[in-house]
Amino acid sequence: MILLGDKNIPYETLSVITNIEQLAKTKANTMVVFQYEQNLLDYCFKNNITYAVIIKDLKEAIYANALEAKYIICEKELARSIQNTADNYMFDSKILAIIDSNSEFEDIAKEQIDGVIYSYLLND
Repeated sequence: MILLGDKNIPYETLSVITNIEQLAKTKANTMVVFQYEQNLLDYCFKNNITYAVIIKDLKEAIYANALEAKYIICEKELARSIQNTADNYMFDSKILAIIDSNSEFEDIAKEQIDGVIYSYLLND
Protein backbone atom coordinates (compact mmCIF):
# COMPACT_ATOMS: atom_id res chain seq x y z
CA MET A 1 0.00 0.00 0.00
CA ILE A 2 1.26 3.46 -0.93
CA LEU A 3 1.28 5.99 1.94
CA LEU A 4 2.14 9.47 0.64
CA GLY A 5 2.45 11.99 3.43
CA ASP A 6 2.60 9.60 6.37
CA LYS A 7 5.19 10.89 8.82
CA ASN A 8 6.32 7.32 9.61
CA ILE A 9 7.18 6.43 5.99
CA PRO A 10 9.57 8.28 3.63
CA TYR A 11 7.86 9.53 0.49
CA GLU A 12 8.80 11.43 -2.63
CA THR A 13 8.81 15.21 -2.80
CA LEU A 14 5.64 16.68 -4.28
CA SER A 15 4.99 20.10 -5.78
CA VAL A 16 1.41 21.30 -6.30
CA ILE A 17 1.08 23.37 -9.48
CA THR A 18 -1.74 25.07 -11.36
CA ASN A 19 -0.11 25.90 -14.71
CA ILE A 20 2.71 24.97 -17.07
CA GLU A 21 4.82 27.99 -16.09
CA GLN A 22 5.13 26.65 -12.54
CA LEU A 23 6.82 23.51 -13.86
CA ALA A 24 9.98 25.51 -14.54
CA LYS A 25 10.12 26.46 -10.86
CA THR A 26 9.89 22.93 -9.50
CA LYS A 27 13.01 21.26 -8.16
CA ALA A 28 14.60 18.33 -9.94
CA ASN A 29 13.29 14.90 -8.92
CA THR A 30 10.02 16.40 -7.71
CA MET A 31 6.70 14.93 -8.72
CA VAL A 32 4.18 17.56 -9.74
CA VAL A 33 0.56 17.34 -8.64
CA PHE A 34 -2.34 19.22 -10.18
CA GLN A 35 -6.09 19.28 -10.63
CA TYR A 36 -7.14 17.55 -13.86
CA GLU A 37 -6.48 19.88 -16.77
CA GLN A 38 -5.95 18.41 -20.22
CA ASN A 39 -3.16 20.78 -21.29
CA LEU A 40 -1.14 19.96 -18.15
CA LEU A 41 -1.57 16.21 -18.72
CA ASP A 42 -0.53 16.56 -22.35
CA TYR A 43 2.52 18.66 -21.45
CA CYS A 44 3.71 16.26 -18.74
CA PHE A 45 3.17 13.25 -21.00
CA LYS A 46 5.04 14.79 -23.96
CA ASN A 47 7.92 15.92 -21.74
CA ASN A 48 8.25 12.75 -19.63
CA ILE A 49 7.46 14.58 -16.39
CA THR A 50 6.41 12.41 -13.46
CA TYR A 51 3.05 13.63 -12.23
CA ALA A 52 -0.02 12.91 -10.16
CA VAL A 53 -3.43 14.24 -11.07
CA ILE A 54 -6.47 14.96 -8.93
CA ILE A 55 -9.60 13.77 -10.71
CA LYS A 56 -13.35 14.16 -10.25
CA ASP A 57 -14.76 11.31 -12.35
CA LEU A 58 -14.05 8.07 -14.17
CA LYS A 59 -13.49 9.71 -17.56
CA GLU A 60 -10.69 11.86 -16.13
CA ALA A 61 -9.16 8.75 -14.53
CA ILE A 62 -9.15 6.92 -17.86
CA TYR A 63 -7.46 9.85 -19.63
CA ALA A 64 -4.92 10.27 -16.81
CA ASN A 65 -3.96 6.60 -17.00
CA ALA A 66 -3.70 6.73 -20.81
CA LEU A 67 -1.36 9.73 -20.46
CA GLU A 68 0.81 7.87 -17.94
CA ALA A 69 0.02 9.64 -14.67
CA LYS A 70 1.93 7.95 -11.87
CA TYR A 71 -0.90 8.53 -9.41
CA ILE A 72 -4.59 9.24 -9.85
CA ILE A 73 -5.85 11.04 -6.76
CA CYS A 74 -9.50 11.31 -5.72
CA GLU A 75 -11.88 11.41 -2.80
CA LYS A 76 -12.34 8.15 -0.87
CA GLU A 77 -15.82 7.42 -2.19
CA LEU A 78 -14.75 7.83 -5.80
CA ALA A 79 -11.55 5.84 -5.23
CA ARG A 80 -13.59 2.72 -4.54
CA SER A 81 -15.23 2.71 -7.99
CA ILE A 82 -12.11 3.96 -9.82
CA GLN A 83 -10.05 1.14 -8.26
CA ASN A 84 -12.44 -1.48 -9.67
CA THR A 85 -12.02 -0.03 -13.16
CA ALA A 86 -8.26 0.28 -12.71
CA ASP A 87 -8.01 -3.37 -11.69
CA ASN A 88 -10.23 -4.56 -14.52
CA TYR A 89 -8.29 -2.64 -17.18
CA MET A 90 -4.91 -3.12 -15.49
CA PHE A 91 -4.10 0.58 -15.16
CA ASP A 92 -0.42 1.40 -14.79
CA SER A 93 -1.39 4.44 -12.71
CA LYS A 94 -1.98 3.86 -9.00
CA ILE A 95 -5.19 5.06 -7.35
CA LEU A 96 -4.76 7.17 -4.21
CA ALA A 97 -7.60 8.13 -1.89
CA ILE A 98 -7.34 11.47 -0.08
CA ILE A 99 -7.32 11.13 3.72
CA ASP A 100 -6.84 13.49 6.65
CA SER A 101 -5.26 11.18 9.22
CA ASN A 102 -3.68 7.74 9.61
CA SER A 103 -6.84 6.49 11.34
CA GLU A 104 -8.41 6.35 7.86
CA PHE A 105 -5.97 4.25 5.88
CA GLU A 106 -6.98 0.91 7.40
CA ASP A 107 -10.43 1.28 5.83
CA ILE A 108 -8.81 2.19 2.51
CA ALA A 109 -6.64 -0.93 2.72
CA LYS A 110 -9.72 -3.08 3.35
CA GLU A 111 -11.22 -1.64 0.15
CA GLN A 112 -8.03 -2.75 -1.66
CA ILE A 113 -7.31 0.73 -2.99
CA ASP A 114 -3.69 1.15 -4.10
CA GLY A 115 -2.87 3.80 -1.53
CA VAL A 116 -3.55 7.07 0.21
CA ILE A 117 -2.33 10.63 0.10
CA TYR A 118 -2.74 12.95 3.05
CA SER A 119 -4.79 16.04 2.29
CA TYR A 120 -2.18 18.42 3.75
CA LEU A 121 0.12 17.60 0.81
CA LEU A 122 -2.46 18.94 -1.61
CA ASN A 123 -2.93 22.28 0.15
CA ASP A 124 0.35 23.88 -0.94
